[in-house]
Amino acid sequence: MIDLGAIRSNVEALASRASTAQVMAVVKADAYGHGLLPSARAALAGGATWLGTAQVSEALALRAAGIGPDQARVLTWLYAPGAPLRALVDAEIDVSVASLWAIEEVADAARAAGRPARVHLKIDTGLGRNGIVPDQLPAALDAALRAESEGVLSVVGIWSHFAFADEPEHPTVLHQVEVFDEAVRTAEGAGARFEVRHLANSAATLTNPSVHYDLVRPGLAVYGLSPVPQLGTPDDFGLTPAMTLEAELATVKRVPEGQGVSYAHAYTTSQATVLGVVPLGYADGIPRHASGALPERPGGPVLVGGPIDEAGGVDGTGRVLHVAGRVCMDQFVLDLGPYAAEEAGDVVTLFGPGTGLARGGAPTAEDWALAAGTISYEITTRLGASVPRVYRDGDASGPTAELTTGGDAALGGPAPARADRAQDHTLRDRTHDDQEWLS
Repeated sequence: MIDLGAIRSNVEALASRASTAQVMAVVKADAYGHGLLPSARAALAGGATWLGTAQVSEALALRAAGIGPDQARVLTWLYAPGAPLRALVDAEIDVSVASLWAIEEVADAARAAGRPARVHLKIDTGLGRNGIVPDQLPAALDAALRAESEGVLSVVGIWSHFAFADEPEHPTVLHQVEVFDEAVRTAEGAGARFEVRHLANSAATLTNPSVHYDLVRPGLAVYGLSPVPQLGTPDDFGLTPAMTLEAELATVKRVPEGQGVSYAHAYTTSQATVLGVVPLGYADGIPRHASGALPERPGGPVLVGGPIDEAGGVDGTGRVLHVAGRVCMDQFVLDLGPYAAEEAGDVVTLFGPGTGLARGGAPTAEDWALAAGTISYEITTRLGASVPRVYRDGDASGPTAELTTGGDAALGGPAPARADRAQDHTLRDRTHDDQEWLS
């Protein structure tokens, strides 16, 4: 399930932290796996005035879905020569330029469109990735401002990206700020007049008010996950994770002591026990690196046998188990224990808005990240289209409101209401033969 109310409240919390700046909700990568259009609309309802995408196609999809310039500015920033820049200009989408060729191609697209293109200068202040390096800035400024005087470009923004924003005290943070400020001074001295300067991603939005400038660009935090888990949980920052991943047990069976489980028998049962098969695997986005080989390495955590309580913990009927053996392409196994009462069709929860294992609560995306040796960003964004999204369009702290399936909702159109569990089964069966779903 994707809780759109949580996304709204997260943006409200981020806007409160960055009260002197506008908020750009970054919805790249299908809104970090949460669904581009429903998430974008929820973010705008929460107070975002900008939307950001890496890919041109996602920026165009926002406009095609009816999110016009009167509702939100949209910035896109990652493309190669030959990209459909004319379409971006026609759709009034702001375009980042990170090189001389990009400035020239955007200017050509604007001439063809017969209207000026809004551009943001991307400065490489030390990340060593996309962007204009400082010694190339004078030439880039000359080209951009000449095109502006011609009436084909409007240079409205300047921006950069941190390398160590998740470590606020790292010396590169201060250095990048100094390089960015110098680039702004150079550009303004050459005649540029910016609407927005922006540098802060989620981590900097939460931990570094001095770099909020005119606009902040939170991504992960919009979806309620902490970009700095070593400094605070989502709850510590007033955020609510929006995604809950559940599945139904497909097979439940008793096996003897010494039974090897899954490929290469990386896990072997230590007693006669009950195994449960969860029909999700690495083809759906479950990381194979979260495989388990107890006792040496516990796999990804799963809540079995009980709901997450109101405080985000595990109630008295639930227990947290771990992936037993290797994660396969479309399934993994749990050792449910010798006295398990679960049956095929029972729901298990991989992660959601719990307090996390470290606090004795239900598993979270961060717990899966730790199990897989990665970051929570990857856990949510890697979930594929084979996992249908179900949307709860309610208040983050209020009762459950209307639920909609991800197919139509993700396209921006109407979706059927989900009234009861029987209907849930019908919709899941129709959507995915293996009865896998995100809820």
